[in-house]
Amino acid sequence: MSDHGDFIIAAFAITAAVVALMLGAIVRDHRALKRALAKFPPRGEGDGR
Repeated sequence: MSDHGDFIIAAFAITAAVVALMLGAIVRDHRALKRALAKFPPRGEGDGR
């Protein structure tokens, strides 16, 4: 491997970790929003239509 191999591996590892953390935050936020929205009645019910 070249002289910069360690840097390249570290850059890819850090990028993978950041992407994984972002995906985890998105999944966590999605679940929280689903729980919050479940408290409301379904659309079209209870609005007089």
